[in-house]
Amino acid sequence: MVRKIKAKLVLQLRNQGLSGRAIASGQGIARNSVQVVLEAADRLGVGWADVEEMPEAEVYAALFPGRGVHESVFAQPNWSRVHTELARVGVTLKLVHQEYVDASGPTQAVMSYDRFCRLYGDYSAVSGATSRVGHKAGRSIEVDWSGPTMQLLDPTTGEISKVYLFVACLPFSRYAFVEATLDMRQESWLRAHTAMFAFFGGSVPRLVPDNVKAGVISHPREGEVVLNDAYREMAAHYSAAVLPGRVRAPKDCPEDSVIPSIGRDAFAVAA
Repeated sequence: MVRKIKAKLVLQLRNQGLSGRAIASGQGIARNSVQVVLEAADRLGVGWADVEEMPEAEVYAALFPGRGVHESVFAQPNWSRVHTELARVGVTLKLVHQEYVDASGPTQAVMSYDRFCRLYGDYSAVSGATSRVGHKAGRSIEVDWSGPTMQLLDPTTGEISKVYLFVACLPFSRYAFVEATLDMRQESWLRAHTAMFAFFGGSVPRLVPDNVKAGVISHPREGEVVLNDAYREMAAHYSAAVLPGRVRAPKDCPEDSVIPSIGRDAFAVAA
């Protein structure tokens, strides 16, 4: 469906030298849909220089004038405001929909919650707005090794060792736990989890790690995830299921989603 393609992104990637096949493969878009965008741009003589400063929605409208435009009998929400409201803590689509219903006049027809959600999804896809990811309290813990490392200085010998940071976060509250280790081996991974559960004072139904070898042996695109035996048994001991983020899906990666950046000066590492 062309309506959900980010036409501006397609033109940008072609300008960078990518073929239609490469764009479709890299962005997970049907090749025919990408081709429709490219053919429309060529037919109208529209290039990247023409649309570089335009919003995504305007680029789509320029390539496909009138497509998807129709008069609606329903009161139309301000989708930009809806997206902004969803960034606030505790605000859900259900709540925003109810506010939309309350704000509409008695003579205006209002759209159902299902239609409201679907049209907001269309707005997010066409405008390039990032969808808000909802989290519930006490449902999951996201764990990973932090990218930045620290250094441990032995005051006696002067020897400097690299220190790795295990980071865990409760995504609803963003309450975080950090454990410093001298390596990223399986034993350190498991010990850090034990300390994490003690720090949080309990367990959760789901552990969401990145695909680190200390916990995940393989994560095929199709089929079952294969976990390290020790990691699976440790999670079972705490009554938690391990649900790793998808491979090559940055938004699923704990470090790239809600685990906060850890400042080097925020923690002291004792010898």
